[in-house]
Amino acid sequence: MKTMFNPATIFFLVFFLQSCNLLSAAGISSHGQPTKKVQSEFTSTTANSSVNVDHSQWDKLLKKHVNSEGMVDYKGFKRDEAELDGYLGMLSEKRPTNTWSVQELLAYYINLYNAATVKLILENYPVKSIKDIDGAWTKAFVSVGNKTLSLGEIENGILRKMNEPRIHFAINCASISCPNLFNEAFTANKINAQLDAVTRAFINSSKNDIGKKHLKLSKIFKWYKKDFMVNGKKDVIAFVSAYVNQPITISPNATIAYFEYDWGLNEQP
Repeated sequence: MKTMFNPATIFFLVFFLQSCNLLSAAGISSHGQPTKKVQSEFTSTTANSSVNVDHSQWDKLLKKHVNSEGMVDYKGFKRDEAELDGYLGMLSEKRPTNTWSVQELLAYYINLYNAATVKLILENYPVKSIKDIDGAWTKAFVSVGNKTLSLGEIENGILRKMNEPRIHFAINCASISCPNLFNEAFTANKINAQLDAVTRAFINSSKNDIGKKHLKLSKIFKWYKKDFMVNGKKDVIAFVSAYVNQPITISPNATIAYFEYDWGLNEQP
């Protein structure tokens, strides 16, 4: 018996597949890229890796074109696109292996994702939203050695499989409601402190409203709910509680609502 789909159903399926926030880590290929898991004793170090990648070129671009609020000067990036291409080319030539430490792998893939996202915007600039770009997260355009990955594969096939929920506040999808684009490169010798910093900054920003009995959170906490593990259990409230700056004890039975997501481009005015 044939199954028929009406136009509304087909549109929904296309939208579902193209939205980065709805892609599941399950079944998304890493294309053979190493995906080591972060352990509980995770620290920042360069001492346990066969390779220490130099991300200074990306660091300089970020400091030049991203302000303290995480807003991006895409026109400035466009003028320095050759430098961005050079950095992406260097990353492609590195070809991560299992001899790299988990710290080096995390820094590499986070920086790769963010730099490739900026490159995607530049290739389609001017654009009002990354969602206006066809296949932004599903088309393979990011070179790593002889493999070509999509942004969705880097996020869901690699980073989300590394047992580190803080990556959700480190990678940036070029949108207003995303965590800010951190204006320094992630590096193995600072990765743990950097992940803590971006997570704390995001949770305590206006993108979340936290009270003792009621929370209104970014939809990141809804889309990736199963990633936020505390003591071996999925627990968004406990995860948020660990990073709240204000002296507040959130009830484990607090209600959770979610802000609408603003997909407008995170461009400096």
